[in-house]
Amino acid sequence: MERLRVTFSHLSGTGTSNEASRLVTKEASARKFSDSPDDVVIVSARRTPIAKGGRGSFKDTFTDDLLVPVFQAVLQEAKVAPADVQDICVGNVGDPRPAVSARTGQFFSGIPETTPIHSVNRQCSSGLQACMTIAGAIKTGQIDLGIGAGVESMSMHRNTSSLAPINPSVFEHDLARQVLIPMGMTSENVAEKFGITREEQDKFALLSQQRAGKAQQTGAFNKEITPVTTKVTDKDGNEHTVTVLAPFPHFCQVSDGAAAVLMARRSEAARRGLRVFGVVRGYAVVGCPPDIMGIGPAVAIPELLKKTGLTIDDIDVFEINEAFASQAYYTVKKLGIPSEKVNPLGGAIALGHPLGCTGARQIATLLHELERRGKRAFGVVSMCMGTGMGAACLIEYPGPA
Repeated sequence: MERLRVTFSHLSGTGTSNEASRLVTKEASARKFSDSPDDVVIVSARRTPIAKGGRGSFKDTFTDDLLVPVFQAVLQEAKVAPADVQDICVGNVGDPRPAVSARTGQFFSGIPETTPIHSVNRQCSSGLQACMTIAGAIKTGQIDLGIGAGVESMSMHRNTSSLAPINPSVFEHDLARQVLIPMGMTSENVAEKFGITREEQDKFALLSQQRAGKAQQTGAFNKEITPVTTKVTDKDGNEHTVTVLAPFPHFCQVSDGAAAVLMARRSEAARRGLRVFGVVRGYAVVGCPPDIMGIGPAVAIPELLKKTGLTIDDIDVFEINEAFASQAYYTVKKLGIPSEKVNPLGGAIALGHPLGCTGARQIATLLHELERRGKRAFGVVSMCMGTGMGAACLIEYPGPA
């Protein structure tokens, strides 16, 4: 260290004048930033001790248990009520069920189901990315207060599979246990709780199929679909190269697919001469009971409309993911959305629901449909989420250029 100090002193010079120069530079740097009511500030930051993987004190501690003390500590230190937390993001790399572990850790901590949570994996910067995701949500006005966190149990999850053990405490906590309910059962719960009949579900599913079939026949999907050339192995083991140009004529919910949405700051789009195809005008994510997770859009859409000052009447198209007919039909009925505004080209019951793709796919479908209508309009993209949440986004189509 002494050699480094001497070396740096040769490079930078020594003496009081240099010290004074550094002080001036620091003051000048500080003046670059002025306090603003819109600043994203940190009010508490706490951590656990760090133990050796595989042989340390945490080798038998599950990731959701590790989250409990830090969640509770930051709230207690800042004197913030658990119900006041508006969103949580947890960074994690190795847990094969990160969304489940984050949600159960939240419940163990006493943070209610009305607070939404999600996980993110950006390898070694996952904890930082989680904090920046929450900072971004605050900066854009989606929330006012949230938690960014990170957790890892390399003892439990290094080189493990989806068969990694579940924390036994989950089965002793009512809300946490509900997180493990299969999606199909949550659909049945929605139908039973809210009186959605089988006939109503069948009619809703049939309408989705009919609309999707018509859209495909008339070429309504052509501009949003990018052809993909890939290889398929037949039942005899022979490999064939195929180009997939449109949805297959038979549809299923367990699906494969991808979608992408290129976004930019308006000033950057103008600088590059790019057309503005759509504008993100608002976003909301809200928690709900895990055992009826399908009602997510029914709680997220009202929150979105409240934030943006709009009503159902102001929205031209609602792209609501059809995870199940029961939950989609309930949402439409509960919110009083006219049927003709909902999934006019069919929804997931007909098109399929590739989990990580769906939200981006809905944006593509929505904007191309609004473009076909040829006038400035608003659309909403919404879906329910496993473990009990709903999300909704408001998109504006600005009209023909």
